[in-house]
Amino acid sequence: MRWLAIALALSIAFGGCKKAEKPLRATDIHTITREFVAAAGSAAPTGSDTRSELRASDQDSESSDRVDITVRSDSGDSSQSATIARVLQSLGGVATRHGLTQDAPSESRDGILFQYRRAGFPTHTIHIHSAPAATSQEAPSAAAAAPANGQARLAIILDDLGNDRAAAEAIFALPYPLTISVLPNHPHSVEIAEEAHRRGYQVMLHLPMESVGQGRPESQELRPGMSGKDVRSLVNGFLRAVPDVAGVNNHQGSQSTTDVALMDELMPVLRNHKLFYIDSRTTAATVAFDAAQRAGVQSAYRNVPFLDDVAEVSAVRKQLLLALREAGEKGEAIAIGHPHPATLKALQEVLPEAKAQGVRLVFASELVH
Repeated sequence: MRWLAIALALSIAFGGCKKAEKPLRATDIHTITREFVAAAGSAAPTGSDTRSELRASDQDSESSDRVDITVRSDSGDSSQSATIARVLQSLGGVATRHGLTQDAPSESRDGILFQYRRAGFPTHTIHIHSAPAATSQEAPSAAAAAPANGQARLAIILDDLGNDRAAAEAIFALPYPLTISVLPNHPHSVEIAEEAHRRGYQVMLHLPMESVGQGRPESQELRPGMSGKDVRSLVNGFLRAVPDVAGVNNHQGSQSTTDVALMDELMPVLRNHKLFYIDSRTTAATVAFDAAQRAGVQSAYRNVPFLDDVAEVSAVRKQLLLALREAGEKGEAIAIGHPHPATLKALQEVLPEAKAQGVRLVFASELVH
């Protein structure tokens, strides 16, 4: 098969790379894993599924992270082969950047299986297999139940990045698929967005919108009454200011997201950029999700309480446990927090419990429809 030939060619090419003198640390392997997940998600068709398990340990030099990729494509060997070939080449690009070598792949009815190595030590076990594209009857609804495999999913979005580089570094130290939402035109907006993308995190534009209280408005924001031309110009400028974004959610916006005309102007702009939208639901009167659905923008909304309205470790821990529980009950959930020290500490303490509770942590893009 063509994709197996490409995998073999990549293993030969990478096998000739100069090996590093020391094995990678587990934290570095986990960082590369997130890049593999992001690369596979970009190369694979809609409906495909990429999962990772952070198994690498500094105490076991033969341990490795695992990445399982289910590629969904139209029926036909040529279509599937071309799709898997794109995924392999995308993974190969990540491997090349990090000086990984690839073992010769093995093929079975379950797909293709191979390992990447550094300094001769395994770093990643990759399993790629194909499945038919989902039919329209299989597409998730707004009230989606638990996935067919019975495992619930939780996406955690961390808002308001852009000012504090140290806060971003603290997020990058967490070995989980977190989604980073960056405010435009702040001192570190560009470098944080670029670094998050490079490390394999998903990046969103935290789009400033007018709120009712207007306690701390941004210098530029979407406001009711703006013309379609002004909306396009402002959003396009924000997107240039925050590189590598996959989606958008609103910053504040308790006034703007209730304005049907404004949301109807915004959503076609996001659709043209092929971006998804997450309604932060800063007000119960929001119409943003409905507008996105009407415009054909892949979208979802926060459906559990904010994590850190009270920025204390014990309070955030309680909210995280609630989010895990509600994800299990609903099948999927989207939670939103902020890079407060208390939030980051609570994430570090609670997220290791997710797997034991039957909840898989995912990027926000996996929960839009």
